[in-house]
Amino acid sequence: MIHSKKAGTGDIPLIRELAEKTFLPTYRSILSSEQLAWMFDWMYSVDSLHKQMEEGHVFFIAYDDDEPCGYVSVERQGEALFHLQKIYVLPDCQGKHVGQYLIRLVFDYVKSVYPGECTIELNVNRNNQAKYFYERMGFDVIRSGDFPIGNGYYMNDYIMATKLS
Repeated sequence: MIHSKKAGTGDIPLIRELAEKTFLPTYRSILSSEQLAWMFDWMYSVDSLHKQMEEGHVFFIAYDDDEPCGYVSVERQGEALFHLQKIYVLPDCQGKHVGQYLIRLVFDYVKSVYPGECTIELNVNRNNQAKYFYERMGFDVIRSGDFPIGNGYYMNDYIMATKLS
């Protein structure tokens, strides 16, 4: 049975472990190994994850029975604007509806902290097949761009959004 828990700083080693098994394989065929290594450190170093949590990113870890199988993070970016920052599911757990569970978890969390109408946005690499999953979950492409992230690298992303009411 899929269930979850809100993550805290004590879960950073587990988030990093899950990221090594999900983030790296997801982008290995899309990004150069140099950019992948830089981005992993930028997003998943212990210091970076601590800072993200301090700045209000809320992480949840999904479990299939007692085994961690994925994670998601969401950040409030405005009065009625939230950003789904990360969502990754272990390859062995894909097809078990863990991704859908995590998206619904984000929707429920956002509704709990902002009961009015609001928007949830996310970035997805333009070459990532996850775009189709997000469309099935109610997200639409609202724009695209090449966003500088540092060290001469760019995120070549679609910005997708959905409204909650």
